Amino acid sequence: MKLPSLVGIALVILGVIALTYGGINYTREKKVIDIGPFEATTTEHERIPLPPVLGGIALVGGIALLAVGVRRAA
Repeated sequence: MKLPSLVGIALVILGVIALTYGGINYTREKKVIDIGPFEATTTEHERIPLPPVLGGIALVGGIALLAVGVRRAA
């Protein structure tokens, strides 16, 4: 496979994921109290939102790169 085809496939996959989930979720532990041997932590769930336009642009760009890769191979 050529490089444009591989990048196109990656962009299509990332575009579909961005459109499906709408963001990236992650969990972070935060130290609340640290007094001598006693320690208390809390778990925070955070999200990085991804706009649907970004997923659409990635999807269209990936399809365009796949079309260019197929056209050059023929």
